[in-house]
Amino acid sequence: MKELEYPFNSEYLIRNKRKLKRLLLEDGNKIWTEIRVAILGGSTTSDIKKMLELFLLNYGLKPFFYESEYNQYYQEAVFHNGALTTFKPDIIYIHTSNRNITSFPELKDNADIISSRIEEEYGKFISVWDSLAEKYHCPIIQNNFEMPFYRLLGNKDASDIHGAVNFLTRLNLKFYEYAQSHDSFFICDINYISADYGLRDWANPFYWYMYKYALNVNAIPYLAFNVSNIIKSIFGKNKKGFVLDLDNTLWGGIVGDDGVENIKMGPEESSGQVYAEFQCYVKAHKQLGILLNINSKNDEKNALDGLNRPDCELKPDDFTVIKANWDSKDRNFLGIASELNLLPESMVFIDDNPAERHIIEEQISGVSVPEIGESHQYIQNIDRNGYFEATYLSADDFKRNEMYVKNVERLKLQSNFSDYGEYLDSLEMKAVIKSFEPMYMERIAQLTNKSNQFNLTTKRYTYGEIESIVQKGSSYITLYGKLVDRFGDNGLVAVCIGRVEEKRCHIELWLMSCRVLKRDMEYAMMDALVRKCQDNQINEIIGYYYPTTKNGMVKDFYSDMGFKLESNDCGNTVWSFFVTDNYIEKNIHIQMEEAE
Repeated sequence: MKELEYPFNSEYLIRNKRKLKRLLLEDGNKIWTEIRVAILGGSTTSDIKKMLELFLLNYGLKPFFYESEYNQYYQEAVFHNGALTTFKPDIIYIHTSNRNITSFPELKDNADIISSRIEEEYGKFISVWDSLAEKYHCPIIQNNFEMPFYRLLGNKDASDIHGAVNFLTRLNLKFYEYAQSHDSFFICDINYISADYGLRDWANPFYWYMYKYALNVNAIPYLAFNVSNIIKSIFGKNKKGFVLDLDNTLWGGIVGDDGVENIKMGPEESSGQVYAEFQCYVKAHKQLGILLNINSKNDEKNALDGLNRPDCELKPDDFTVIKANWDSKDRNFLGIASELNLLPESMVFIDDNPAERHIIEEQISGVSVPEIGESHQYIQNIDRNGYFEATYLSADDFKRNEMYVKNVERLKLQSNFSDYGEYLDSLEMKAVIKSFEPMYMERIAQLTNKSNQFNLTTKRYTYGEIESIVQKGSSYITLYGKLVDRFGDNGLVAVCIGRVEEKRCHIELWLMSCRVLKRDMEYAMMDALVRKCQDNQINEIIGYYYPTTKNGMVKDFYSDMGFKLESNDCGNTVWSFFVTDNYIEKNIHIQMEEAE
């Protein structure tokens, strides 16, 4: 919904929140993922909850909320809380602020006393976090501290140990150290958000004295938007790449009309510096594994000439797919998504031309098309939308660009073979399939929240839930699969979770990355699952398929694997497979490393 994308109108959102909620829930294109969100507040949180609900609904996440009593975040976290235990949160957000600091330094305090004050405040929060983690095994989002709305020592407040600015900065650093050493703990950076909004307005004390809000009511949507971005990232709703225009987007001017020597980029003039900085911003996303692609109405030679200019920060090999032609941009966009084997809505379309943006929005459902404004506003308007909010960063993320480039090369190789089996053999594939291991659990949780096309049950798992499953030992069969071929390492690409009951294995999750579809990895996973069942004297595998608008490609998966259909309730199907000693393995094209 356009109203919920940055830059949004806060007053409009607050005034129309009920209408917007109704419209979001009526959206027939959304596939809802239900989540339980607990908000533990150090101040009033009712409107924060309402705004958070809107942004989460816009991401396809349907939240159910638990909200603590006013300023009871510590008590509800540390002491027994039957209501929160019954609620079983999927994620916990702790909304505190500098209003919740118990004791600031006094000018008479020496360094040891101030350090003890910091440790006391930090210790209070550690007890909250550790208690919640032990009880609920779910991700925790914690605000850091915004700067104070006045400075007793003026500018010296930042450098002197007695200053509130210095005290809060040191305390924030403690929070960051905790986040760096604890998985599934995330900081909502209200220190930055408040500065971006304007600290003077954010910290207006009127709202504290009148409503016990620790921030300006009109700033609440900005806070809620940032919290929602962390949550949607945890639940796999991040975008995967850019599809970028060239003329007046990556450089100033039209290369076909002005000539490559006259387009604006580089340090020589102010207009060129704007585009150079934007190019650097775009290129930096490759470090996160974000895919860069070109969709330009241009002769290909002109497009490449522009990218090959010595002062162009982006070069042709920075892009996974380049489509520079005179086809319609919606057609090219779909072509790019197809070549990458990605859903179109996983990409962000960047174009200075409002007519082209409108065409993409109208023709391709779910694609994010930000209003980027003038060239000097491009970075801010894209960045503040949080399309690529970083929560978990795995080794596979850093290699994603390379992986997709290699996939394009695999497609080119495929065209040289008339026999598909010969093509698969030519890839020289090798797979590792094993039970879940600690070093891969973060990636496994990430994959469960991303994969949509090859996901039989579309069930999502947090890191804590994956950890809990592993701890239950023989009650579950878990498998992850990694695949390597002549072009490189595809990383961890397949996951299967089966719950064991009375000699039956109920498949709760079976998914694969779109990068390795139709590569026989599904057969290798099936073989490994059967072997696991044989080793554990399990007689039957029960499979479940729950259809969505995105996973239709696997509706016949169980049939192809040799399962028997047991029931069909409006497309929700249940299948059975009897495990026998004479099972014939299905994988013939992938060389296997010995599984556990």
